[in-house]
Amino acid sequence: MNSKRTLTTVLATALSLSASLTMAWEPSGKVDCISPSGPGGGWDFTCRSVGKTLADLKLIPGSMQTTNMAGAGGGVAFAHVIGKRGDDNQLIVAASTATTTRLAQGQYTGMNAGMVKWVGALGADYGVIAVGKDSKYQNLNQLMAAIKADPRAVKFSGGSANGGWDHLKVLIAAKAAGVGSLPSIPYLSYNNGGEAITQVVGGHVDAFTGDISEAAGFWESGDLRLLAVLSETRLPGKFGSIPTAREQGIDALGPNWRGFYMPKGADADAKQYWVQAIETLYDSPEWKATMAKNGLIPFHPKADEFEAFVTQQVADIEQLSREIGLLK
Repeated sequence: MNSKRTLTTVLATALSLSASLTMAWEPSGKVDCISPSGPGGGWDFTCRSVGKTLADLKLIPGSMQTTNMAGAGGGVAFAHVIGKRGDDNQLIVAASTATTTRLAQGQYTGMNAGMVKWVGALGADYGVIAVGKDSKYQNLNQLMAAIKADPRAVKFSGGSANGGWDHLKVLIAAKAAGVGSLPSIPYLSYNNGGEAITQVVGGHVDAFTGDISEAAGFWESGDLRLLAVLSETRLPGKFGSIPTAREQGIDALGPNWRGFYMPKGADADAKQYWVQAIETLYDSPEWKATMAKNGLIPFHPKADEFEAFVTQQVADIEQLSREIGLLK
């Protein structure tokens, strides 16, 4: 037998096998991303911006459909995935620190983080505290001084449910500022950050607590004044003028990772496809531009570490919730 031909045949077979393993599953037809909120919030931003980039990079056939499914701080979507789409390979769901917060506090009744597959994260969206353009509060210290004098003096709005991540950010900052009676601080919950901001812009609520991606457009239009970003250092690019809480003497941090989970019963090959698609997207110039435009900072745990990261964050937030009196 011709040894050269034999080697060629073996190599061709190996390459064919490798390709079949690599492409064991690919999406076909409609691909769906569930945003567990109404239009305009951080989860909606995650689905729509990632969907556009995946399509631009030809990582999905056609476009990705975003389905808004608001309710129970993400609980309606979580239950829907578990109960009705538990083996859907074509589905990914937007998630964030808000998701792990609700899981940590037992807000998704009868459900836990192990009931879905965690795909990956593709950036962090830092928390902000903001007021309307005509507000009397010019900086975070003035706002916190008012709350110290009367915990009910400032009414906050946010896109998470009571006790959710947006609410926690206010309490973390207030606790760091030495405010007492944390449970007395008024917080009004809306379906998403866009609705919550509208209440502040319209003068119905005093202050907004949410993420920089939600507030960016309202800040650029001049409708919102960003008193502080809850990050270690100032954000890059156009957001560099926004002071941190830390530089105002209030040691408060509020990073909100953004990423996805998928149904627990989805095929392992499908999960691998989505993990790799997110890896490719995260490394692309297109996504780097989206991150810079919307104030996201690099945050991307390795694929084999993300599940453990989520589990640990749930445990950490549960402990924090107990410390500030939200859990017994």
